[in-house]
Amino acid sequence: MAQIFRVLERAILLFALTGSAAGAETILDARYTAPVERYGHFALGRPHEYARLSANTSSGRILTLDLPEHDVFEDLAPRLVKLTASGPSHLLAIISRIDSGARLALIGLGGDGLEIAAQSAPIGTPKRWLNPVGVADLDGDGRAEIAAVITPHIGGMLKVYGRKGAELVELAALEGFSNHVYGTTELALSTPLSIEGRMRLLVPDATRRKLRVIALKNGVLVETGRCALSAAITGPIKVYASNRVSVGLASGAQFMLPGACLR
Repeated sequence: MAQIFRVLERAILLFALTGSAAGAETILDARYTAPVERYGHFALGRPHEYARLSANTSSGRILTLDLPEHDVFEDLAPRLVKLTASGPSHLLAIISRIDSGARLALIGLGGDGLEIAAQSAPIGTPKRWLNPVGVADLDGDGRAEIAAVITPHIGGMLKVYGRKGAELVELAALEGFSNHVYGTTELALSTPLSIEGRMRLLVPDATRRKLRVIALKNGVLVETGRCALSAAITGPIKVYASNRVSVGLASGAQFMLPGACLR
């Protein structure tokens, strides 16, 4: 009888452990609050510099992360992302520092609240900004990379980052891009897209009059295609079925198949 009870105890403990893992707390959504004036760049217009991030979790908690006085969230909304299919969800945010400009930050659950889990090196100059392109597995290794255009208003550089511990490490870079119009709130001028079974990046060139198709090959960013546009991109790229996209131009939406742009 004692042996039966020990078996039952082990079964109950195993169920509790697996049930706890399956029901682990996750971030459901998030937003920025507490607008501030202490940085004063306003690349996205006012009031889009914030001191606090608030997140709702699957356990019903509302958690907050307050930045120190020298930092602000220079962003519209946190992006809920996963770097691996089985890994935890994080929030991808843009944080700008008064003396060194913008950087990318992955924010996750840790301890009793939110914490910065990993971040990139800052641009290095104050009031210099970056705009994420997206999060996607660009090299097919099962782990997503983070792509962003650094200084999209002045000689934009496309960079791809991978997470290594507490750092977002630059893996590759390529110049000649712009995916944002200064002072506007439209951030979706670029996007990852699967073309012919491979993830690529659709990013406007520096004039925003051409759409460049970029792949990560053997650790190097390479242009694999390019499409001329009838006007500058000022609106979002929207993806439809069969990889058909609409590109928001100053003259109106243009529909296209990016696969036709490949060389």
